[in-house]
Amino acid sequence: MSFFRHIPNVITLGNLFCGTIATVFAVNGDFKYAAIFVLIGIGLDFFDGFFARLLNVSGELGKQLDSLADMVTSGVVPGVIMFKLIQINLLNGTKGISDNYFDISLIGFIITLAACYRLANFNIDTRQTDSFIGLPTPAMCLVVISLPIIKESTTIEFVLDLLNNNYFLITLTWVLSFLMNTEIRLFSLKIKNFSVSENWFLYLFIIISIALILLFNFLAIPIIIILYVVTSIIKNLTS
Repeated sequence: MSFFRHIPNVITLGNLFCGTIATVFAVNGDFKYAAIFVLIGIGLDFFDGFFARLLNVSGELGKQLDSLADMVTSGVVPGVIMFKLIQINLLNGTKGISDNYFDISLIGFIITLAACYRLANFNIDTRQTDSFIGLPTPAMCLVVISLPIIKESTTIEFVLDLLNNNYFLITLTWVLSFLMNTEIRLFSLKIKNFSVSENWFLYLFIIISIALILLFNFLAIPIIIILYVVTSIIKNLTS
């Protein structure tokens, strides 16, 4: 049994490893491979908790390791990507704020700072067992890693104009940072049982999300996260 109790922590370290590799790709501007390793890391982040509950080996060490791994995969990587996106816009001379006084690309790392604060707060907040208070860092990360892929794949001029505009990217940085640390209760995406009556809202959200992905491809990711926040607020008001 001593071997099996380490399985969740090994999976968590796998998340950290993927986040480290994704960071290297993000720094080099290879956003596609950065996104792939982030997605693998987020998947491992889900399974470490699953196996911890399955093997009944949850503990304080695993909790701390989980947050430290998430800090890299869902904190450092999106900060680097936002930094690079703002920097690319500056180099291309597209619409945005001038860098006459300081390198405004550094504003992108506010996401990393906000993610760090959220993860630290999450570890001491006993209210977030069955739901989340504030946007989870993996959800924020999914939005950010989707941006350069959307930029390369979309033909929608309005979307391209937004992604080429540093005013938009910097505003998005502040909005995501705020959402991670605000007192908005968001419904949990974890399925504890397969009862339709108990999980109908989550099942409906999953079905709508799949439909959006089929319709809009990568553009669906930020739409789904917006839908997640909005439906959570509506659910709170109607409960």
